[in-house]
Parts: sequence; structure tokens; C-alpha cells
Amino acid sequence: MAGDDSSQEKTEEATQKKQDKAKEDGQIPRSKELTTSAILIGGVIGLAIYGPKMAEAMIAVLNYNFTLDREAIFDTKLMMAHLAMSFKEAIASIIPLFIILFVLSIIGPIALGGWMFSAKSLAPKMSRIDPFGGLKRMFSVKSLVELFKAIGKVVVVVASTYIVFLAFKPTILGLAFESIESAMAHSVELALWAAIVMSCSTILIAAVDIPFQIHDNAKKLKMTKQEVKDEMKDSEGKPEVKGRIRQMQYEMSQNRMMDSVPDADVVITNPTHYSIALKYNPATMDTPLLVAKGVDFSAMRIREVAKKHKIEFVEAPMLARAIYHTTDIEQEIPQGLYVAIAQVLAYVFQLREYRRGRNERPNYPKNLPIPDDMRY
Repeated sequence: MAGDDSSQEKTEEATQKKQDKAKEDGQIPRSKELTTSAILIGGVIGLAIYGPKMAEAMIAVLNYNFTLDREAIFDTKLMMAHLAMSFKEAIASIIPLFIILFVLSIIGPIALGGWMFSAKSLAPKMSRIDPFGGLKRMFSVKSLVELFKAIGKVVVVVASTYIVFLAFKPTILGLAFESIESAMAHSVELALWAAIVMSCSTILIAAVDIPFQIHDNAKKLKMTKQEVKDEMKDSEGKPEVKGRIRQMQYEMSQNRMMDSVPDADVVITNPTHYSIALKYNPATMDTPLLVAKGVDFSAMRIREVAKKHKIEFVEAPMLARAIYHTTDIEQEIPQGLYVAIAQVLAYVFQLREYRRGRNERPNYPKNLPIPDDMRY
């Protein structure tokens, strides 16, 4: 069946509408490896920068708490003051590192997929506790990729550790010949460099994970051809609804046009099919204006309204067709028809004077000049 999408392959790229909806539902590509890598690298670099100050602060705290006189030892108030001061100094020393880690924990996730908060992704779903669904996820392609990623992490970290050990082996062996203070400082420096190198090795995992997450998310959002067609129908509207809207718009335009017919000075007709209503006021208008036009049923309606308001009729088939095909409603008459229209209007105005008893009856306009390119 055409409406059954289960038998169709999802071969079409997701439309913008589906992408937007997926984003609202919290379905966007995210890379945990990128976040982990950013936090590890930033944390180790932050430790290398602020580590000495943190060590000095901790040493100062230890000295402050282990160098007490006899009165302070037996005074509980002083002991609590020591504890509060030590806690304050310790927190102040690690705050810069915590700020770095906090910023990176935010930047890491939004680096891929952008900033997004969706309550829908937090809503409980029964499918998450479905045992059969869980088994299906355990043996899915994504689970297999996650397994290879875990193995890759171990391989990369072990390999980077081995490389670091080989690079620092002479220095590590030389620590035995250094003084205790020098050896401890040197060991801390070596440990920081080793941590930086091993943290940077996680970039390889992130570099593989990011394209996979983008591809996997795009694959989940793919649509069948029927889904694309249905979405287009929903977006553009169903054909019957669009047809009804067009019909209503046409009727409204026809009503507006009919409301303008009483303002016309003349209706030019083809006896059976065309009706053209023109308006012209020499005092305010440079050229005549087309206020209404129609064929067949619309032409009959124009004539009925014109008769009701005693508007003059002029039968000129060639001119009626020329105006109908070259001029839109509420537009001025084209220049090529000026002479023909002038003769028609002159007849109408003279006829009005005749009916008032001020003039002789004018001759009916015949052989109106219509340019060859306006003959229909």
C-alpha cells in the first residue's frame, strides 16, 4: 500500500522540517568522546598552569595546621577557625581548575550539534526499559561501533603510554641519581607531560567518533519517499483545500470587481461572451481605467449590474477582446487602443448630452481602429 512506510526503504535525506522537529525532540548528533577529550586535555593543561600555585597553597595549609602552639591545640574555637581557614584556602586554590573544567564540560557537548535543551529528551519512555528493545540495542551496529571504540581507546592509551615511557626512559632512570627534592619536582613534571600526551591521544578517538555520530544521526532521520510526499502535502496543503482556497479568492476578487461596475462610464461588449467596464474622468484621470472584465458568466453578471445602474453599452467585439487580453483590472488602457477608446467615450458622453436635450443624437461608433498586434 502507498501509505504503508514499513515496507519502504528510507533512502531520502531528511527534510528541513524533520530536522527541526528532531532537534526539538533532542535528537541531534553528540560525541561523548569529544567532550571527554576536551575535559581531559583542558584539565591537564589547567593543572600544569595552576598546579604549582595549588601545590604552594596546599603546603601553606599543611604548615598552617601542623604548626600549632599548645593553647591552640586545646582551644576548640581556634581549631574550628583553623579548619575554616584551611577549607577556604584549599577551595580558592582549586577554583581556577574547576572553572576550566566547568567551561569545557559545556563547550564539549555543544561543539557538535549546537546548544539545545529539550524537555522531551528527559521524559520517561517505556521503550528504554523494554528487555527486547535492550537486546536489540545490545546487538545493533551502534553497539558494535561502541565496542570497537572502547577497544580503540585502550589501544591508543596503551600505545601512547608506551611511547611516552620510551621517550622519557632515560630521564626516569636518571631520577635515582637526583636529590629527593629535585627528583620529586622532576617526577611531577614528567607525570604532567605524560598526562598531556596521553590526553591528546584521545583526539584520535574523537576524530573517528564525530563523523560516525553525524552519519548515524543523519541515517536515523532518513525518510521514505512516501514520507517526503506526505510532508510536502502537509506543508503545501492538500489539493482539495488549495482548490477551495483558490475558489474563495476568485469569488472575493469577483465580488470586489462587481462592486466597481457601478462607477463605470461604459461597458464594451462582444454580444455573447465578453464584457469590459471602463471608467474615465477627464478632470482627474489621464487615461481610461479598466474596472471590470469577464467572459461568459462573469460577462453576464457585469451586464446585469451595469443595466441596474443605467450604464451605457457599446457593442464592439474586436475592441472588447483586445482590452480583455491586454489589460488587467484597475490598470490603464494601453496606448495602442487610445483612439478606439476615445471614439467610444466620445459617443457615450455625447449620448448623455443628447438625452438631456442639449445635443443631436451621435452616430454609433463603427470601424474602430485596433492595432494588428491587439486583434484576438
